[in-house]
Amino acid sequence: MTAHRIVELPDVALACRESGRPGGPPLVLLHALGERAADWDVVLPGLAPHHHVHALDLRGHGDSGRPGRYGLELMRDDVLGFLDALGLDRVDLAGHSMGGVVAYLLAQEHPGRIGRLVLEDVPAPHPRPAAPVAAAPDGPVDFDWAVVQAVKRQIDTPEPVWLERMAAITAPTLVVAGGPASHVPQDRIAEMAERIPDCQVVTIGAGHLVHRARPAEFVAAVAPFLDPAGPR
Repeated sequence: MTAHRIVELPDVALACRESGRPGGPPLVLLHALGERAADWDVVLPGLAPHHHVHALDLRGHGDSGRPGRYGLELMRDDVLGFLDALGLDRVDLAGHSMGGVVAYLLAQEHPGRIGRLVLEDVPAPHPRPAAPVAAAPDGPVDFDWAVVQAVKRQIDTPEPVWLERMAAITAPTLVVAGGPASHVPQDRIAEMAERIPDCQVVTIGAGHLVHRARPAEFVAAVAPFLDPAGPR
């Protein structure tokens, strides 16, 4: 059963879908650019059956607020504010693509708050050639189009400290790479993983949308890593 709640933060309201075992270890899920919390539904039953899961709509997405101010650090601070509002001192954290960037920024800034970290086909913080942003679609979308411009700009030209601070991540980390079919450079993902002290990499050759394209393989890789009965 999934419950829906809105958590009011000083700068934005965050929508959350809660599921899983009440009282279980908390797991927070962060979606990719242009997605929303429901994107995780295909893997949710098998992903963390022992956890109490909080799948968020990040600012500007889904049912969360659209304050007009967007950025990856703002999203990081929103997630921290969400944890504080719910009294969640330490959580497992998983993020896909943009959500993975938000996840590793939080793990760098507040390492003691993260138990285990899962990064799914996350762009490494290396500068890349800027491509033009597509025009806003004519029809309605589940996100504020201004998010695309803000996030793309930061991913194209990331802060150098983001790469330098990978060594500050203390959580055991699983990096799930999408393989050569992904548009994300896989060698950069591997280099990023090498900078994280306790990190393992698994490649599932599904392209960028790993958990959606191959949900069973994604669950087989991630669920044992998140198992609270496993070694910590």
